[in-house]
Amino acid sequence: MLKIHLPKALFDGEEKLIAETGEMRVTVKKYRKGIESLTIANARGHVEVLPFMGQIIWDAEFDGHSLRMKNMFSEPTPAREIVETYGCFAFHSGLLAAGVPSPEDTHMLHGEFATAPMDTAWLEVDGDRVRIVSEYEYTMGFGHHYRARPSVTLEAGSGQFHIGMEVTNLSEYAPMPLQYMCHMNYAFVADGVMRESLPEGAFALRRTIPAHVTPTPRWEEINEAILAGKIDGHSLAGATEFDPEIVYLADDLPQYGPEATFELEGPDGVTFTTRFATDEFSTATRWILYNPDQQVAAFVLPGTSRPEGFLAAKKAGTLIMLAAGETRTFDVTTGIKED
Repeated sequence: MLKIHLPKALFDGEEKLIAETGEMRVTVKKYRKGIESLTIANARGHVEVLPFMGQIIWDAEFDGHSLRMKNMFSEPTPAREIVETYGCFAFHSGLLAAGVPSPEDTHMLHGEFATAPMDTAWLEVDGDRVRIVSEYEYTMGFGHHYRARPSVTLEAGSGQFHIGMEVTNLSEYAPMPLQYMCHMNYAFVADGVMRESLPEGAFALRRTIPAHVTPTPRWEEINEAILAGKIDGHSLAGATEFDPEIVYLADDLPQYGPEATFELEGPDGVTFTTRFATDEFSTATRWILYNPDQQVAAFVLPGTSRPEGFLAAKKAGTLIMLAAGETRTFDVTTGIKED
């Protein structure tokens, strides 16, 4: 395996090729607003990541199909919170706390890691397999201390890629809380159909109303229609009215088997797919939103808990406590379903 270090000085403006092997190509650039970008491409498409900004996955496109939600951002923007640059395909929500904070929570939306400044980044090239890894060390006096290594891996000939996360508690004695969600903002597919390997009824409509959602009379009618079975929760037909968002939740995924698979198929037969191990992610969230500015059909967001904040996870018993020196790893495979 060849390891290529990526100093920030390498990202100096215009796009340039820095590595090539077979059909695999790696290019880097810096956006006008100063955000570094790295793209791994094969013959079918590409994945673009921001190696020094939370290793956000800014874009992904395969077989001519964009995987990313419609959004209002033309390029990544320097941000403290993820909503300040919400144009990405995916980001890492967590890690000390995740999701939408309740009024009683003290953490920011989707946690401290989502836009964190990475310390280092490097490529790992192994034949026709290319992996981008970033590393971040979080240290807080009288607080927690951890190392996180997010990664993205793409292989030749594949329309799917791996999103990884490795978290190590660097404290010599104290446990640390861990909440993590791989937040993939998939494109809205008109009249699309969603499927999963879970049994019927595993997904349930979210009944709580988070602070960022302002109910309208029509939104309340839609919720009641879903509960009454008048709206098919697996179909995006009619989902162009889902504003504010409609959210479904599935808990305790290990009871359904060691692996879970989720799909979103469009009328043209193109199918987005995601799979992961249920011993890594015990909760699945489905998030759908449609308006003229933002359109998303996140058919699955794998998480260690519901995206309802730190205190809700603690109360539900889904908050992970990582022992001193302990490491947890997470892996999600996602992209275009193979024929």
